[in-house]
Amino acid sequence: MFASVPSAVLFGAQGHPVAVEVHVGKGLPGFHVVGLPDESVRESRDRVRAAVMSSGAVWPDIKITVNLAPSRQRKSGSGLDLAIAVGVLAASEQIPIESIERMGFIGELGLDGSIRSVPGVAPMAGVLAVADLVVPVGNTHEAAIITNGRARPCGHLRELIAVCCDSAPWPDHDIDDGDHVATHDPDLADVIGQPMARQALEIAAAGGHHCLFVGPPGAGKTMLAARLPGLLPPLGREEALAVTMIHSAAGVSLPPDGLVTRPPFRSPHHTSSQVAMVGGGSTTLRPGEISISHCGVLFMDELPEFAPRVMDTIRQPLEEGEVSVSRAALHVTIPSRFQLVAAMNPCPCGDGNEPGGCECGDARLRNYAGRVSGPLLDRFDLRVKVDRPDVDQLLDNRPGESSAVVRARVAAARERSIARQGVLNNELAARDLDHFAPLEAEALECLRSEMERGRLSARGYHRVRRVARTIGDLRPDGAEVLDEEIIALALGMRVRVRPAHTIGRAA
Repeated sequence: MFASVPSAVLFGAQGHPVAVEVHVGKGLPGFHVVGLPDESVRESRDRVRAAVMSSGAVWPDIKITVNLAPSRQRKSGSGLDLAIAVGVLAASEQIPIESIERMGFIGELGLDGSIRSVPGVAPMAGVLAVADLVVPVGNTHEAAIITNGRARPCGHLRELIAVCCDSAPWPDHDIDDGDHVATHDPDLADVIGQPMARQALEIAAAGGHHCLFVGPPGAGKTMLAARLPGLLPPLGREEALAVTMIHSAAGVSLPPDGLVTRPPFRSPHHTSSQVAMVGGGSTTLRPGEISISHCGVLFMDELPEFAPRVMDTIRQPLEEGEVSVSRAALHVTIPSRFQLVAAMNPCPCGDGNEPGGCECGDARLRNYAGRVSGPLLDRFDLRVKVDRPDVDQLLDNRPGESSAVVRARVAAARERSIARQGVLNNELAARDLDHFAPLEAEALECLRSEMERGRLSARGYHRVRRVARTIGDLRPDGAEVLDEEIIALALGMRVRVRPAHTIGRAA
């Protein structure tokens, strides 16, 4: 007998449909899986056999052949277990083959027959054109928001056999919200002082600009970066679905309702590897931190402590909004349109801004300054110096503007830019700057002077104009033509990150 059962596997952040074809026939007893399975799929023969027997069914003592079509793609993961078990039961006529028509199956089987959660159910569910999709109970929410049919949670293979044999209705499970912990964005009112850094954060939120904070330890760089997501608007429907599928594929905890609606915030440790940042793997290509940050914020604290190779690998995704990961037999493209925020000290000891305070030797200073490449620094629209707040500011308990107040201005500026040009200002093409960000004569001369002195590259020139356009949008009148004051402020938020031995060191 023969049975074909729809299922899916995961490549990067995309699901790919798989037809699990099972043939049970004459021959020496055995269980063979073909169709480019990896080791985790080959191991399914032991899990499936034990699960079937633990569920009260009979394991056929004849030759069983499982083909995973299409055979040109390598299959990985344990999510095919349930489909293989159902295919064996249908091919051996223990369940009616008509009962599984227009049904898909995703899930890992335990030896006791339990159906366990697997990562990536959301993108896999989206590629299956079935009326009913049977999934583990823990994956119900993410499957329900993506699938074209109805998500059917099932906790044990025995329950599924009973449903297929019409001896029991679909089980009614209490859906557990998992280990997701509800969090609230920290409030900008907690930041004491730092008027320039606060303004830079507002500009970054309004225009989607990449931002670098440079200052000594304890100045509030990390505190500021953590408050950027609270200034951003909720994700749109399409963005929320894209982020949810990436988080599902990466195994990141999802909200109780399964849909990510807030911009994600990721802060990887500076020891993270290149694969951890951009994604990949030997057989299964998983999304990295830059893709998990899609439509959100990636915060790189202690930027020079990251490996130079890791820092340079994010340059291309910053420009293109996606990352392509290739292996010998695999190639995937994963969305990675994120907003980069980074923080660094002026020198290794952190006291480079204090006259006479730096204790670093010249060789150490040169090495520290050279760890962040010039091309990466040039991609930061905003490079802001953050000093420690003075004593009076620290002892004054009066809070600053709250995130809610700033968020309203950010929303108005974003609406103004999208209504004018269809995109945020950081995505404004260079050829459109003269039309959407015209300059007064004095403002143009100011930029010319900076470029003639070698302080501004061609890329930096365009980035300054985009930042200036955002500053204009944040003004109450909208400032359609950008004046010298706006350009001066944009240039003032692009400080030169010099080698630490030249910053504030006593003569």
